[in-house]
Amino acid sequence: MQIRPHRIINRRRTRKIKLGKLFIGGDSPISVQSMTNTITSDEASTINQVNELQEVGADLVRISCPDQDSTKALKNIIKKTDIPIIADIHFHYKRAIEAAKSGADCLRINPGNIGSNERVKEVIKAAKDYNCAIRIGVNAGSLEKKILEKYKEPCPEALVESAIYNIKLLEDNDFFNFKISVKSSDVFLAVKAYELLSKSHDYPLHLGITEAGGLLPGSIKSSIGIGSLLMKGIGDTIRVSLSADPIEEIKAGYEILGSLGLRSRGVQIISCPSCARQAFPVIETVKILESKLSHIKKPITLSIIGCVVNGPGEASQTDVGLTGGGEGNNLLYLSGLPHKKVASNSLIDKVVELVEARAKELKN
Repeated sequence: MQIRPHRIINRRRTRKIKLGKLFIGGDSPISVQSMTNTITSDEASTINQVNELQEVGADLVRISCPDQDSTKALKNIIKKTDIPIIADIHFHYKRAIEAAKSGADCLRINPGNIGSNERVKEVIKAAKDYNCAIRIGVNAGSLEKKILEKYKEPCPEALVESAIYNIKLLEDNDFFNFKISVKSSDVFLAVKAYELLSKSHDYPLHLGITEAGGLLPGSIKSSIGIGSLLMKGIGDTIRVSLSADPIEEIKAGYEILGSLGLRSRGVQIISCPSCARQAFPVIETVKILESKLSHIKKPITLSIIGCVVNGPGEASQTDVGLTGGGEGNNLLYLSGLPHKKVASNSLIDKVVELVEARAKELKN
């Protein structure tokens, strides 16, 4: 019997595919990805951004390839980075072929704008020849003309029909190393489309709410859409699409996964919003701790609660805890148990010390 059965998520078992050294689907961890926003032909800037994304936890990175200069640069970018690279292709199928030759681990093609079936078949051949995976990237904003004419507007059934049509095209050409996305900026539309597709096919699904917006609204919108699907066991890889620094996409992705207990990275802080009962400045303390603990990659839970109302209860469930007490007698917790009292003027250093010690234990 599970200790907390209400927290169990039974992941939908999908086929397992391979992108470079990374497996997606099956029992593989849910991967987190982002996309560069540099000019791809600016190799130095693109390489730097790929490395920055990998440092904060990206499992794979997508790079736009709109022209020949980009696919040419891609070869050197791949040589000088150590993470699976997805080439993002729109409109011109030859860019996909060039990207495959340059060493891309995956080709993201949009069925609505890649061209005829014959051109898609050429892309499939290149993927086979150069050992690339493919992502069928269906998007509500760029559906095939014939499907839009049938449904009059983007709807879940339209997205799924586009996906199924292109799934068959790949299958008919004996290609099975692919994943699928059916994205929309409309949360309801995207969620329903993913639900429908998950019932009819067992290929890995890449989740995302496309064009979600800026950092705050986009993160919230994505959390609702991606989170609701993950809670139902749907999803093998995710991207939080933000009009913000791509690093924030990775951070948001891990926050979503960590909140659901699906995958954790770094310190997860449980903290109160603060009120008149706080024994120390909670908001300022949390902000400082987020910065001081950002280098830690091991999954650690930390509770920062300003008073004794909920502090002891939260601390009993975390690796390290801090509960505010009267007259500066704050109490530190370790592994759910009271550890020692700490004065308000030294609590940040003490918390950092305990968290870093915990991280060191997890490494050994």
